[in-house]
Amino acid sequence: MKFRSVFDIIGPVMVGPSSSHTAGAARIGRVARTLFGRQPEWAEIRLYGSFAETYKGHGTDVAIVGGLLDYDTDDERIRTAFEEAEQVGLKFEFITESDEPEHPNTAKVRIGDAKGEMELTGISIGGGKMEVTELNGFTLRLTGHYPALLIVHHDRPGVIASVANALAADGINIAHMECGRKEKGEMALMVIEVDQIITDSMIRLITDLDNVTQVSILAD
Repeated sequence: MKFRSVFDIIGPVMVGPSSSHTAGAARIGRVARTLFGRQPEWAEIRLYGSFAETYKGHGTDVAIVGGLLDYDTDDERIRTAFEEAEQVGLKFEFITESDEPEHPNTAKVRIGDAKGEMELTGISIGGGKMEVTELNGFTLRLTGHYPALLIVHHDRPGVIASVANALAADGINIAHMECGRKEKGEMALMVIEVDQIITDSMIRLITDLDNVTQVSILAD
Protein backbone atom coordinates (compact mmCIF):
# COMPACT_ATOMS: atom_id res chain seq x y z
CA MET A 1 0.00 0.00 0.00
CA LYS A 2 1.28 3.45 -0.90
CA PHE A 3 -1.07 5.27 1.50
CA ARG A 4 0.64 6.57 4.64
CA SER A 5 -2.40 7.62 6.65
CA VAL A 6 -6.18 7.91 6.61
CA PHE A 7 -5.76 11.45 5.23
CA ASP A 8 -3.98 10.03 2.16
CA ILE A 9 -7.04 7.87 1.47
CA ILE A 10 -9.58 10.62 2.14
CA GLY A 11 -7.62 12.99 -0.05
CA PRO A 12 -6.41 16.57 0.32
CA VAL A 13 -8.34 19.81 0.57
CA MET A 14 -8.94 20.53 -3.09
CA VAL A 15 -11.05 22.02 -5.83
CA GLY A 16 -13.21 19.01 -6.94
CA PRO A 17 -14.61 16.85 -8.20
CA SER A 18 -12.08 13.97 -7.96
CA SER A 19 -8.97 13.54 -5.83
CA SER A 20 -7.37 11.29 -8.45
CA HIS A 21 -8.42 13.18 -11.56
CA THR A 22 -8.28 16.72 -10.18
CA ALA A 23 -5.94 17.03 -7.19
CA GLY A 24 -3.49 14.42 -8.47
CA ALA A 25 -3.53 16.02 -11.92
CA ALA A 26 -2.94 19.49 -10.46
CA ARG A 27 0.07 18.16 -8.58
CA ILE A 28 1.48 16.62 -11.75
CA GLY A 29 1.25 20.00 -13.45
CA ARG A 30 2.70 21.86 -10.49
CA VAL A 31 5.66 19.49 -10.11
CA ALA A 32 6.39 19.94 -13.83
CA ARG A 33 6.27 23.73 -13.36
CA THR A 34 8.56 23.54 -10.30
CA LEU A 35 11.14 21.35 -11.99
CA PHE A 36 11.11 23.55 -15.09
CA GLY A 37 11.92 26.44 -12.79
CA ARG A 38 9.83 29.14 -14.44
CA GLN A 39 6.51 29.79 -16.13
CA PRO A 40 6.42 27.84 -19.41
CA GLU A 41 5.18 29.52 -22.55
CA TRP A 42 3.62 26.40 -24.04
CA ALA A 43 2.51 22.94 -22.98
CA GLU A 44 1.65 19.73 -24.81
CA ILE A 45 -0.23 17.35 -22.53
CA ARG A 46 -0.87 13.75 -23.56
CA LEU A 47 -3.48 11.87 -21.54
CA TYR A 48 -3.71 8.08 -21.23
CA GLY A 49 -6.18 5.58 -19.82
CA SER A 50 -8.85 6.94 -17.51
CA PHE A 51 -7.42 10.45 -17.81
CA ALA A 52 -8.01 10.36 -21.56
CA GLU A 53 -11.56 9.05 -21.17
CA THR A 54 -12.89 11.43 -18.51
CA TYR A 55 -10.57 14.43 -18.42
CA LYS A 56 -13.19 17.03 -19.35
CA GLY A 57 -15.91 15.86 -16.99
CA HIS A 58 -13.53 15.39 -14.05
CA GLY A 59 -11.61 18.61 -14.57
CA THR A 60 -8.27 16.94 -15.26
CA ASP A 61 -7.53 19.46 -18.00
CA VAL A 62 -8.06 22.60 -15.91
CA ALA A 63 -6.24 20.95 -13.00
CA ILE A 64 -3.07 20.27 -14.99
CA VAL A 65 -3.09 23.76 -16.48
CA GLY A 66 -3.67 25.19 -13.01
CA GLY A 67 -0.69 23.23 -11.76
CA LEU A 68 1.42 24.63 -14.61
CA LEU A 69 0.40 28.07 -13.34
CA ASP A 70 1.75 27.06 -9.90
CA TYR A 71 -1.70 26.79 -8.27
CA ASP A 72 -2.02 24.38 -5.34
CA THR A 73 -4.82 21.81 -5.18
CA ASP A 74 -7.09 24.04 -3.05
CA ASP A 75 -6.65 27.17 -5.17
CA GLU A 76 -10.02 28.34 -6.48
CA ARG A 77 -8.30 29.76 -9.57
CA ILE A 78 -8.00 26.21 -10.90
CA ARG A 79 -11.63 26.52 -12.03
CA THR A 80 -10.64 29.37 -14.37
CA ALA A 81 -7.16 28.09 -15.23
CA PHE A 82 -7.77 28.26 -19.00
CA GLU A 83 -8.58 31.96 -18.79
CA GLU A 84 -5.67 32.58 -16.40
CA ALA A 85 -3.31 30.78 -18.79
CA GLU A 86 -4.40 33.02 -21.65
CA GLN A 87 -3.67 36.09 -19.55
CA VAL A 88 -0.06 35.01 -18.84
CA GLY A 89 0.55 33.80 -22.40
CA LEU A 90 0.61 30.04 -21.71
CA LYS A 91 -0.56 28.14 -24.80
CA PHE A 92 -1.56 24.52 -24.25
CA GLU A 93 -2.84 21.52 -26.16
CA PHE A 94 -4.40 18.30 -24.89
CA ILE A 95 -3.96 15.06 -26.83
CA THR A 96 -5.73 11.85 -25.89
CA GLU A 97 -3.82 8.63 -26.52
CA SER A 98 -5.26 5.16 -27.08
CA ASP A 99 -2.13 3.29 -25.97
CA GLU A 100 -2.67 1.23 -22.83
CA PRO A 101 -0.56 2.76 -20.03
CA GLU A 102 0.96 0.94 -17.08
CA HIS A 103 -1.20 3.10 -14.80
CA PRO A 104 -4.74 4.22 -15.74
CA ASN A 105 -4.24 7.85 -14.67
CA THR A 106 -1.21 8.85 -16.71
CA ALA A 107 -0.23 12.22 -18.17
CA LYS A 108 2.84 13.07 -20.23
CA VAL A 109 3.55 16.78 -19.96
CA ARG A 110 5.96 18.52 -22.33
CA ILE A 111 6.54 22.19 -21.54
CA GLY A 112 8.91 24.82 -22.80
CA ASP A 113 9.83 28.34 -23.76
CA ALA A 114 12.46 30.08 -25.87
CA LYS A 115 15.21 28.90 -23.50
CA GLY A 116 14.43 25.18 -23.41
CA GLU A 117 11.93 22.43 -22.81
CA MET A 118 11.24 19.53 -20.47
CA GLU A 119 9.16 16.35 -20.60
CA LEU A 120 7.68 14.63 -17.57
CA THR A 121 5.40 11.63 -17.14
CA GLY A 122 3.26 11.55 -14.02
CA ILE A 123 0.65 9.22 -12.59
CA SER A 124 -2.14 10.00 -10.13
CA ILE A 125 -2.20 7.14 -7.60
CA GLY A 126 -5.28 8.10 -5.58
CA GLY A 127 -6.07 10.33 -2.63
CA GLY A 128 -4.60 13.33 -4.46
CA LYS A 129 -1.15 11.72 -4.53
CA MET A 130 1.04 11.50 -7.60
CA GLU A 131 4.36 10.11 -8.73
CA VAL A 132 6.72 11.16 -11.49
CA THR A 133 7.79 8.08 -13.43
CA GLU A 134 9.89 9.64 -16.19
CA LEU A 135 11.79 12.89 -16.63
CA ASN A 136 13.48 13.82 -19.91
CA GLY A 137 13.88 10.18 -20.84
CA PHE A 138 15.12 9.05 -17.40
CA THR A 139 12.99 6.45 -15.64
CA LEU A 140 12.52 7.30 -11.97
CA ARG A 141 10.12 7.36 -9.04
CA LEU A 142 9.54 10.76 -7.47
CA THR A 143 6.64 10.99 -5.02
CA GLY A 144 6.65 14.65 -4.09
CA HIS A 145 6.06 13.66 -0.43
CA TYR A 146 9.49 14.91 0.67
CA PRO A 147 11.97 17.62 -0.29
CA ALA A 148 13.92 16.22 -3.22
CA LEU A 149 17.15 16.78 -5.09
CA LEU A 150 17.41 15.95 -8.78
CA ILE A 151 21.06 15.81 -9.77
CA VAL A 152 22.22 15.47 -13.35
CA HIS A 153 25.79 14.21 -13.50
CA HIS A 154 28.35 12.36 -15.58
CA ASP A 155 28.28 8.61 -14.99
CA ARG A 156 31.59 8.33 -13.14
CA PRO A 157 32.74 6.34 -10.09
CA GLY A 158 32.34 8.12 -6.76
CA VAL A 159 29.73 10.73 -7.71
CA ILE A 160 26.90 9.07 -5.77
CA ALA A 161 29.15 8.58 -2.73
CA SER A 162 30.26 12.23 -2.84
CA VAL A 163 26.67 13.46 -2.82
CA ALA A 164 25.62 11.06 -0.03
CA ASN A 165 28.61 12.07 2.08
CA ALA A 166 27.84 15.77 1.63
CA LEU A 167 24.26 15.24 2.80
CA ALA A 168 25.34 13.11 5.77
CA ALA A 169 27.90 15.69 6.86
CA ASP A 170 25.10 18.25 7.07
CA GLY A 171 22.81 15.92 9.03
CA ILE A 172 20.43 15.30 6.13
CA ASN A 173 18.83 11.84 6.10
CA ILE A 174 17.94 10.15 2.81
CA ALA A 175 14.36 8.82 2.70
CA HIS A 176 14.42 7.49 -0.85
CA MET A 177 17.07 7.43 -3.56
CA GLU A 178 17.17 6.32 -7.19
CA CYS A 179 19.92 6.48 -9.78
CA GLY A 180 19.59 5.98 -13.51
CA ARG A 181 21.49 6.50 -16.72
CA LYS A 182 20.75 6.31 -20.41
CA GLU A 183 24.09 4.79 -21.43
CA LYS A 184 27.17 3.61 -19.55
CA GLY A 185 29.58 6.49 -19.01
CA GLU A 186 27.13 9.11 -20.29
CA MET A 187 24.72 11.43 -18.48
CA ALA A 188 22.98 10.09 -15.38
CA LEU A 189 20.25 11.26 -13.01
CA MET A 190 20.21 10.93 -9.24
CA VAL A 191 16.90 11.48 -7.40
CA ILE A 192 17.16 11.86 -3.64
CA GLU A 193 14.19 12.49 -1.34
CA VAL A 194 15.21 13.62 2.14
CA ASP A 195 13.69 14.23 5.58
CA GLN A 196 15.11 17.72 6.14
CA ILE A 197 14.93 21.06 4.36
CA ILE A 198 17.60 21.47 1.69
CA THR A 199 19.47 24.75 2.12
CA ASP A 200 20.88 26.96 -0.61
CA SER A 201 24.38 26.32 0.71
CA MET A 202 23.88 22.56 0.31
CA ILE A 203 22.69 23.04 -3.27
CA ARG A 204 25.79 25.10 -4.03
CA LEU A 205 28.05 22.50 -2.39
CA ILE A 206 26.58 19.65 -4.47
CA THR A 207 26.64 21.76 -7.64
CA ASP A 208 30.39 22.27 -7.15
CA LEU A 209 31.14 18.55 -6.81
CA ASP A 210 33.16 16.91 -9.58
CA ASN A 211 31.07 15.59 -12.51
CA VAL A 212 27.82 17.23 -11.32
CA THR A 213 26.32 19.34 -14.11
CA GLN A 214 22.92 20.45 -12.76
CA VAL A 215 21.02 20.42 -9.47
CA SER A 216 17.27 21.02 -9.15
CA ILE A 217 15.20 21.04 -5.98
CA LEU A 218 11.61 20.09 -5.34
CA ALA A 219 10.45 21.46 -1.99
CA ASP A 220 7.99 19.59 0.15
